Amino acid sequence: MSNNWTEEELKAAVESYVDMHIKEANGIPFIKKQYYHELSARFGRTEKSFEYRMQNISYVYSLLGRGWVSGLKPAKNVGSSNAAIIERLISEVEGQQSLKIAEFETQVLSYKAKNILEKPQGIKEPEKMYSSVTTYVRDPKVKAWILKHANGYCECCDNKASFITAEGEPFLEVHHLRRLADGGSDTISNTLALCPNCHREMHYGADKLNLVQSMYDKIGRLVRE
Repeated sequence: MSNNWTEEELKAAVESYVDMHIKEANGIPFIKKQYYHELSARFGRTEKSFEYRMQNISYVYSLLGRGWVSGLKPAKNVGSSNAAIIERLISEVEGQQSLKIAEFETQVLSYKAKNILEKPQGIKEPEKMYSSVTTYVRDPKVKAWILKHANGYCECCDNKASFITAEGEPFLEVHHLRRLADGGSDTISNTLALCPNCHREMHYGADKLNLVQSMYDKIGRLVRE
C-alpha cells in the first residue's frame, strides 16, 4: 500500500471523523476502533494508520478554532497540501464554505520552524478573493442579556474588560460554547461573555477542552447541548 493517500481515502476518513464529531456533540455513544476497522477493511491500510490520520484531522479542526473528537489529540505533521485537502473535505462533508485557513497556517508553522528565515518582501497588493459565507440569524436580545449580565467582566478569567469602545461600552465578545455551525443554539444557556484573550484561548488553546468544561462547572446557566 502506497504511503500517499488518495482523495477517496482522505474523504472516507473525514466522513468517519465528522460522523464521530456529530455523535459526540449530541451525546451519542460510539466506538472509534470500529471506524478504524471498517476503513482498514475497505482500503487495506492498518487501523493504526487511520487512527493517526484522524489525529491529523483533529489538527485541522484545531487550526480552524474548533473542538476535536476527544481521545484524538491533534497530530500536526500533516503537510500543508494534505491540510488544505482535509479542510476542503471537511467543508464539503459538513456542507459549509471552505475558508482555506489550514494550508496558510501550516505554511506559517513550517516557516517558523526554520533556523534561518530571511526577511520577506511580502505582497504589496494582495489579491482579492471572494467567497460566500454561511451566516446564522441571531437574537440580539441574547447578546444584550449576556453583555449586561457580565457587567464589563470576562466570565472566564473574571478580569475587567481591557478597553472601552467608541460607544462607551466595555469590550467583551460573546462566544457560543457549541458552535452554531455544529447545531448549537443561540440562547443564554450556550453563550458567555469573554475578553479577547479568553475567547481566542477557547478556540485555539491547547487545553481548550478542559477550559470549556470549566465554564460549565463555573456558570450555572450554561447547559451542555
